[in-house]
Amino acid sequence: MHAVVYERHGGPEVLEYTEVPDPSPASGQVLVDVEVAGVNFRDVYEREGREYVMQLPAIVGVEGAGTIVQTSQRVAWLGVPHSYAERVAADSSRLVPIPDSLAPEVATAVLLQGMTAHYLVFDSYPIQKGDWVIVHAAAGGVGLLLTQIAKLVGARVIATASTDEKAQLARDAGADEVLGYEGFAERAREIAGGDGVAAVYDGVGRTTFYEGLKALRPFGHMILYGASSGQPDPLTLMLLAKSGSLYVQRPTLQTHTRTPELLQDRARKVFELVTQGALKVRIGARYPLAEARQAHVDLEARKTTGKILLRP
Repeated sequence: MHAVVYERHGGPEVLEYTEVPDPSPASGQVLVDVEVAGVNFRDVYEREGREYVMQLPAIVGVEGAGTIVQTSQRVAWLGVPHSYAERVAADSSRLVPIPDSLAPEVATAVLLQGMTAHYLVFDSYPIQKGDWVIVHAAAGGVGLLLTQIAKLVGARVIATASTDEKAQLARDAGADEVLGYEGFAERAREIAGGDGVAAVYDGVGRTTFYEGLKALRPFGHMILYGASSGQPDPLTLMLLAKSGSLYVQRPTLQTHTRTPELLQDRARKVFELVTQGALKVRIGARYPLAEARQAHVDLEARKTTGKILLRP
């Protein structure tokens, strides 16, 4: 079979599309024909060796959808290593059945990022009706879904975006206001009535984190769920006291799906939002598996919006 392999950590150039042996399922695993694989910033972190360090050489990626070889059941997954491939050996406990009404592409596009958006809204900071919140990178894969789910529960959303095109996508997802990144904290406080916002959902990191703290109201929540621009500088905890007794959280989807029961329940809720028409999924780009390197280049350059998919 073909797969995307890296033998050392580094930039997109370390990714190689090559032929490798088919995986051999271990006990508790099944063999799955991959129909589509999802591309995420966590794949960049894995490739660079910043997080999710694998034994090298390794096949990159953890998300996708396909068909179990033995049963022909359609399934989607996240947390299954080596997913940039034509076949994967997957733990049965990490597989989620795809509803008949949902295309595998859509299931892949919404599973990881949709569940991330879901726990951010319902668990990291449970939004109350009328709350002003900031959603950074609102035209990205998580951002578009997060904006929609936040609006579903009654939030007033201030989105950030880097271009006019991305700003329009954020508005189409329901954002009440859209700002550029420069000086966003002061403007957000004004929009929220002067006191500040209830929460900042930040997947950007270094370039937005400390500015975001300035946008929060007393007892506000900074939720740092990613770091596409790099990790923020170390935080002096007394700053939280001086800024209004603030909260900071660094959550992960892994924690929120740490058991099969939690995974299945969260996935079911997200799939239901999609099948009911309450959550629109944007597939921003599709690449052949052989062009995974270019997909990473475009993702890091912020040339894409919505979800990026690879097709073997």
